[in-house]
Amino acid sequence: MTDNPAEVVEEVGHPPAQASRHWRRFAVVSLVLGLLFGVPWWTLVVAGDWPMPVTVAATLVFTAALVALPVLVLTGHGKHRDVPSAIGDVLLGVVWVVFVWSVLGNIARPLLIGLGVDEPLRSRLIAVAVIVVATVLLGWGHHEAMRIPRVRRVPVRIPRLGPGLDGLRVAIITDTHYGPINRSRWSAAVVERVNELDADIVCHVGDIADGTVEMRREQAAPLAEITAATRTYVTGNHEYFSEAQEWLDYLESIGWSSLHNRHVTVQRGGDTLVVAGIDDATAAGSGVSGHGQDLAAALDGAEDGAPILLLAHQPKQIRHAVAAGVDLQISGHTHGGQIWPFNYLVRLEQPVVQGLSTHGERTQLYTSRGTGYWGPPFRIFAPSEITLLTLSTA
Repeated sequence: MTDNPAEVVEEVGHPPAQASRHWRRFAVVSLVLGLLFGVPWWTLVVAGDWPMPVTVAATLVFTAALVALPVLVLTGHGKHRDVPSAIGDVLLGVVWVVFVWSVLGNIARPLLIGLGVDEPLRSRLIAVAVIVVATVLLGWGHHEAMRIPRVRRVPVRIPRLGPGLDGLRVAIITDTHYGPINRSRWSAAVVERVNELDADIVCHVGDIADGTVEMRREQAAPLAEITAATRTYVTGNHEYFSEAQEWLDYLESIGWSSLHNRHVTVQRGGDTLVVAGIDDATAAGSGVSGHGQDLAAALDGAEDGAPILLLAHQPKQIRHAVAAGVDLQISGHTHGGQIWPFNYLVRLEQPVVQGLSTHGERTQLYTSRGTGYWGPPFRIFAPSEITLLTLSTA
């Protein structure tokens, strides 16, 4: 948010529009926190009519967590401090899962009423079930987030692909989000698995890290060991929180082609594939000079009639790809929702949450669920992936 010095200043010295926005934001955040913590508190503590010592102790735990979450987020992510960031992320994931299953538990309440289960046993059964399910899902979800992603193999037919390029293999990693929890070994293992695929092209489709190159160099360094002949990278929205140009320059320095609104070509058997990349959709509004998605610039000088593979971090950038006659866009950003049922909220902003889809007469879109995770170190019903696309003419 940018202050406007031309605004009329109140007697207290604050621009009224700015103060209003601050209050609206405070109100929205307060409402969200109230629901996230209030629904589980009522479901697990109040409704069960537990003995007073249990109720008081549990209420104190919920209150402490409610106060801690915004403090950890502000002192962690707001000031790039890893320890409070990591703790805050875990807390956010836990409260989201407990909130979701508290809601579902209350939806099941009429069933228990129909079965003749009286209070307080009814509410206590719901509370225990919520705790058990949430605990199991969080344990499994953490394992899913931290493991080396499975390879998802997807055949893609591109009619304009020349016969010399038939069978071209494109490996995709995206949304690695190197961050507060050091995943250097994980990063090296991901690179090893990608190299085993023997792909012709390896793409990183943005959100490489949460933090600057200086902060995350150790985790990103294994990317230098990717052995594919063509290695391409585009920015995601998170790079614009942490020195996007530095990340573009760093990837170039370790042998990748940073596709900052430009393209490279891959040739085989006398046929050409244009591999283009554009900045993230948020780049223009980020304040970073010279950044902003520009597909026309990315395709400037491209061979007429050659099939186009476009890297664009967000699936919603597909409308530009359709207008330009792109054959295949590769995106990430959605994480497949990461923690169910967040995928339904993602779908409100993006045209696709995951997988291969068709748009317009020619353009296809592949949306990866992501290789890493953002924030809460959990993945629930949205597994991570390393993707191998095999392009064919038929």
